[in-house]
Amino acid sequence: MAMQNGPFSATNAVSIINPQYCAPYPVDLAVVRKVMTITDGNFVVTDINGNIMFKVKGAFLTFRDRRVLLDAAGNPIIMTAHDRWEVYRGDSTDSSNLLFSAKRSSMFQFKTKLDVFLANNTTENVCDFKVKGSWLERSCVIYAGESSTIVAQMHKKHTVKSVLFGKDNFMVTVYPNMDYAFIVALIVILDGINHDDAS
Repeated sequence: MAMQNGPFSATNAVSIINPQYCAPYPVDLAVVRKVMTITDGNFVVTDINGNIMFKVKGAFLTFRDRRVLLDAAGNPIIMTAHDRWEVYRGDSTDSSNLLFSAKRSSMFQFKTKLDVFLANNTTENVCDFKVKGSWLERSCVIYAGESSTIVAQMHKKHTVKSVLFGKDNFMVTVYPNMDYAFIVALIVILDGINHDDAS
């Protein structure tokens, strides 16, 4: 089903970060956030077989308002936060490398609403993607624009091991032809926003 005035359709790949991250089938990713750690990364994203797909270098060893997402080959994607989050290709924050930006559209406590604008959407009259749900419960849904078309959704994964070892585990299902690196970047932004709110 192709959307009017929107970037997503079920038949065409939607590449925001890189076409290599678009699969013609659903992609299930496991996100493990290490709650009590002082390592160089506070996130690891794996496929369902446990292969590391992405790592996140958090704010602990870098600037508080900056995160770096690394794919398995070590290619960086920079994320900065000021009044909004901006995501850049590579390790440069030059405007020519801007991929997308995100800002909160609602400040309601316990509910997340995030508007996402691709770099070529300079007017920002209508968002390209929207995130709604509860970060606390890890139950956010990512929609294409202002539509009801779901492109990815998160769900909590509790295990005895995750509770005992202070890990926050959840799964993300990325729908076919959607750039899963983009979805991981949105998760990092959601974590950053909610981490900042808690501190």
